[in-house]
Amino acid sequence: MEGNIELLKGAIALIGYGLGAVGPGIGIGIVAGNAITAMARQPEMTGTIRATMFLGIALTEALALIGFVLFFIA
Repeated sequence: MEGNIELLKGAIALIGYGLGAVGPGIGIGIVAGNAITAMARQPEMTGTIRATMFLGIALTEALALIGFVLFFIA
């Protein structure tokens, strides 16, 4: 009986982490898409836009890493 409860807790944590990873995935898609649009509209700003895009992706990915750490803590 104890094993079933632990398995259920693990399954719930896994589903929770999966749902927690959806937000950062959508965020990265929005950041990258908007950066490509900006580069297409102003090609002379490509370097600055790319650096800002990578910063945005890093911050968004930090949310996924926090979720990953919480998955192991729970």
